[in-house]
Formats: sequence, C-alpha cells, structure tokens
Amino acid sequence: MNNYVKIFDTTLRDGEQSPGATMTSAEKLEVARALSRLGVDIIEAGFPAASPDDLEAVRRIAAEVGNPPKGDESAKVPVIAGLARAIKEDIDKAWQAVREAQNPRIHTFLATSEIHMQHKLNMTREQVLERVANMVAYARSLCADVEFSPEDAGRSDPEFLYQVLGVAIQAGATTLNIPDTVGYTTPDEFGGLIAGIIANTPGMHEGITISVHTHDDLGLATANALAGMKAGARQAEVTINGIGERAGNTSLEEVAMALRTRHPVYGLETGIDTTQIARVSKLVSNYTGIVVQPNKAIVGSNAFAHEAGIHQAGMLKHNQTYEIMRPEDVGVNQSRLVLGKHSGRSALRARLAEMGHGLDDHELDKAFTRFKELADRKKVITDADLEALIADEFYRPRDIYSLDGLQVACGTMGLPTATVRLRGPDGKIHTHASVGTGPVDATYKAIDAVVKVHNTLLEFNVHAITEGIDALGEVTVRVQPQNPLNKVDAQTETEYARVFGGHGADSDILVASAKAYLAALNKLIVAQTEGSQPSHTDVGVMMVG
Repeated sequence: MNNYVKIFDTTLRDGEQSPGATMTSAEKLEVARALSRLGVDIIEAGFPAASPDDLEAVRRIAAEVGNPPKGDESAKVPVIAGLARAIKEDIDKAWQAVREAQNPRIHTFLATSEIHMQHKLNMTREQVLERVANMVAYARSLCADVEFSPEDAGRSDPEFLYQVLGVAIQAGATTLNIPDTVGYTTPDEFGGLIAGIIANTPGMHEGITISVHTHDDLGLATANALAGMKAGARQAEVTINGIGERAGNTSLEEVAMALRTRHPVYGLETGIDTTQIARVSKLVSNYTGIVVQPNKAIVGSNAFAHEAGIHQAGMLKHNQTYEIMRPEDVGVNQSRLVLGKHSGRSALRARLAEMGHGLDDHELDKAFTRFKELADRKKVITDADLEALIADEFYRPRDIYSLDGLQVACGTMGLPTATVRLRGPDGKIHTHASVGTGPVDATYKAIDAVVKVHNTLLEFNVHAITEGIDALGEVTVRVQPQNPLNKVDAQTETEYARVFGGHGADSDILVASAKAYLAALNKLIVAQTEGSQPSHTDVGVMMVG
C-alpha cells in the first residue's frame, strides 16, 4: 500500500454550507486558486444542481483552475469534482460543470444507514443497491473518475455497507468515500470500519482509493480521520479552518500538520505546501465571515503565542520546549515586514508576490494607492495589513452601495450621531444622518435609511489585525432579511433561512464597520434581485457531510 494521502478539499462545497458562509463566484474562484497553490489534490468546487449560479461557479473553476496555465502544460493541476445526488439530473449537471477540467470527477452519494433509508429516502435496502448500481454506472459512462459516498456510513450496518460498496466498485467507482456524516463514531470504531471495508468489500483492489470524511459534532473529526488513514484510507476530505455544517468538518491544516509532525507514527505523506496554510486560512475567514477562534489548532491567533512566565522562559532557551511546530512551517511570520511610506512599487510587488498575490500593473497601481494611504497613518505595514488591504480592495462583493464618506460624533456629552455619504447604484451620492445608542448603531441606522433594506443584524465581530495603537481593524458581520429568503431543501423538505456575511478592514474601526455592513447588504440586495434563483450557498442539508 502506498504512503501518499490525497487531500480532497471541500471548503467550497461542504464548508460553504456553514450558516452565513456566503461567498460570491469571484471569491470562490480566488479560494480555488489558493487551494491549488496550497497543493490540494482534489477540489470539490460545489454542488452544480443546487442552482444555475453554483453550476456556473463550478464550471468556471473547472475551466480556469482545473487546467494548466498557458505555456506550462506540465504544471500540476488539481482534480475538480462536482457533487451530485444519485439521480440522473444531478449527475448530468455535475458533468456539465466539471467536464472542462483536465481531470474532472463526479462525486455521487446515497444514504445507507437505517435511519436515513427509512426516514429520509423511504427506500429499502434492495432499492438502494439498485440505485447505486444504476447511478454510479451512469456517472462512469460520462466520466472516468467517479467517487461514491454511502452517506451516514458511520451509523450504517457494516455488512450492508460492504454490499453497497461492492456494487459501486462493480459499476465503475474509483474512489469510495466513507463519511461519518453526523460525527457519531470514535477513532477506534471508525478505524475498525475502514479496516473492515478494505478487508471485506467484494471486488476491492489496489486501484480503489478509500477516502474518509468526518465531522466534528463530538470534537473527534481529525482523530477519526487519522484513525481511518492509519487503517488504510488514502484520501482525506477536509475544509480550511474546519468549517462546515453544524460543528464543522475535519480541518485541512490539522490533518496536514499531524501527518507532518507525527510522521514517525503515521509514515504518510501529502502534497500540501504547509507554508501556505496561514494565508489560505485568513482568505477563507475573510470571505465567509467566520472568524477563526483564537485557540484553534494550527491557525488560531494563540496557536504560537506564549504568555505564562514558565513557558516564556522555556521558549527563550529553546523554542521546542513549548512548540512542536515552527510557526514558519504554516506560514506564520513572527517578524514585522519593514514596509512603510518610503517604500516603492517594486518592494510592494515583491512582497505581495511572496505572499501569493500576483497583481498586474493596473491592480498594483490600485493596491499601491491604498498602501500609501495606509502608510501615512501607520509607521510599519505588516503582512496582515497587506492581506486585509488586498482582500478589501480586490475581493469584496460587487458594490451596489459604496461608502463615500463617514463622520461620527460620540462621547459622554451628547448623543452618538453618524453622517454617511453613500454612492448608490445610479452613481449618485446619498447623504443621511442618524442618532443611535452608540457610534456603530448610529452608522448602521444612517446606512439603513439610505439603502432601505430591512434586515436583522445577527452578528458583529471586531478585532485588531496587528498590534499597537495604529492597528488595522477588521470587522465581520452577518445579517438576515426581516422577510427571510427561505429555501426548501428538495430532499428533506425543510426550510432554511439565508444569512449574508460581510467583511471590512480599515485603520478606522468605524469605517471598517461601515464597509462590512455594506458588503453584507450588497450581497443581500443581489440575492433579492435574483428573485427565485437560489444562491449556491443555500443548498446544504442533503449533502454527504
């Protein structure tokens, strides 16, 4: 058995099913590019049958990320996968979306646990076996690379699971993904399940890849995935920052660094460039609006921080006393970037290139203008400042309304008052002043008076990206329309309310707050304008994970 583990990243599919993790098509494409640079082997780009928008997003990723750059035909490109229920219409749309990729994959699934077959599918075991045989064979008639997942495998009868997987192999599946869909199993159980599948599935041979897809409902996702790999699985399905439905998925960074740090235990390799991890983590956090918890393994802000005196003393003597990984291994740069108001375009371009941002001349001019504005307010510009600047300048959602000016008066001597000046979709300037319970409340009320989109602010998060009194501030918000844009899941007939996230960064925290709120409102307006067309982020409950 080989010792290479394929990394199957489903941030753009299962990860985006996190409530509020709305990404635009442009943001999804940028994340896909970052995942390719990171070295993932397979990118599950979405669920094409969810909506025309999701199909187009997957198709664009397949065409642009799933093919080598012109002039470099030998460059490694990831497999691009599209998810499909085990029905012909879904499989057709998945193939339509991924077929332009150099290495396309159709990933289809059907539940195999008694509770899912009885209460969700209303199917017998015989009907499930027949459906798997027919639909996997149909997918294989379109695409040479077919992955099959028995949903809720963690709670399925192992003997029946062997039958289903044997049928899938006979029908042409090349990868068998074993999902612990609801995070129910323990490492011993899940490792035993994988070992049993390898030993007892009819038709199992060396050409079949066994994959693991685990969820974190009991906090065991990474442990279960590692147990599955130790038992013989050679593909791990993961997401950046562990985002996903409910408590989330196995996180890519945890799997990659566990296999690297504990190589003597597992003896397994991946193709991940771990120095890209921190940057991609930040990118996904910005676009989804889901803040990484400070104590999150590998990528949390406290992952390489030491406060206790004993720990600090040990670190001063030797960093391995309290660090089992070097921060540089995951792309965390502890030194400050010496860029300031005297720096030129060449220095900025070089540093951005090192960070993975290849800008053309026009984009560099725009970034340089923002850089100079920031440098006039800060003595030193750090990598984190640059990441926030790039995200805010190039990857924010399409502007319906944009901030043209903001003035706030607050304090103990009077009522907090905010005056906003917004540029509307007609290009005209709209100005309004409002009073609130605080400066942010006043600002948001003034914006509401202009935009006139009734919504509920569900979440408001603010933190400093860098240290010091001149720190660049970052704000993420989530909003929901007061008349929720509910969507009905086709399989469970359950309604789900859409939530829209926004991100803003500025050295003035009130300006960052206004930008974040406008970003969320712009997404909401676009969704309302689309009317009955569902967003690619709205279909999620019937998925494998």
